[in-house]
Amino acid sequence: MSAGGEPVRSFRRLIEGRYFEGPRWYDDHLWVSDTLSRTVWRVGIDGEKTRVCKTEDIPCGLGHLPSSELLILGMFQKRLWKWSEGGLVLYADLSVAAAGTIDDMIVDGKGRAWVGDLGFDLLKGPVAGGVGRILCVTPDGRTRVAAEGLDFPNGIAVSGDGERLVVAESSGDCLSEFRIEADGSLSAHRRFGAFDEPDGVCLDDRRDAWVGLFSEDAFVRVEASGRVAERIPTPGRRAVACCFGGADGRSLFCITAVTTHEDLMQGRSTSAIDIVDVEVSGAGAP
Repeated sequence: MSAGGEPVRSFRRLIEGRYFEGPRWYDDHLWVSDTLSRTVWRVGIDGEKTRVCKTEDIPCGLGHLPSSELLILGMFQKRLWKWSEGGLVLYADLSVAAAGTIDDMIVDGKGRAWVGDLGFDLLKGPVAGGVGRILCVTPDGRTRVAAEGLDFPNGIAVSGDGERLVVAESSGDCLSEFRIEADGSLSAHRRFGAFDEPDGVCLDDRRDAWVGLFSEDAFVRVEASGRVAERIPTPGRRAVACCFGGADGRSLFCITAVTTHEDLMQGRSTSAIDIVDVEVSGAGAP
């Protein structure tokens, strides 16, 4: 234990790249986008990686359908692609529904894709206020707006029981939680937590959220009350995103990067994925 009573965590390096996003554990492998290389990778627990595909657009959010097919979100063309039989086929065109640049995406146990819509054009710079939205793409390919009023919706997670959706509001400096109704609509919106620029998020089996804090260079575990129960510093490295995986579901795959927002716009970044062991396993998606 540390002097503050928190467990002492140690990282194990898995792979390195340019700028990783969207980590997902599926079929005993980690699936991840290297956005600046426009490549989706499949990575073994030993670090051996296989290129799944190259994309024209920047790939960000990933998720597997119940059929095991992989969905890949294209950030600026606003397309959701399905990797099927060695090729990319259009799964859903989000350009009509999206009000701005689209960001992260996950797929829940019912095959619904939940997509973050920033509500503004990221290349033209941020817009103040809650203009962001969550889009829901149903298994038949239809898209609807499920939530509005979010301040830069970023990482998205759904609980293991499929009844709770949590999204990081990067410019709002908090997490937002919704109840997922039987018809797939979102209700009972509440905000919790207070920290600088939350990015990727995942949930554990006690319903706590693990969050990468881009501006604080740390991963934190946040209770439903909003209290930060644990902090894992990543000094000098931006904490980007995390997900659970491994044989027992207690390996936390953590993406960090040496970069800034300005550097990213110029394609300058080095990134890594490290593994840290925790006591409570993950639950839900991602």
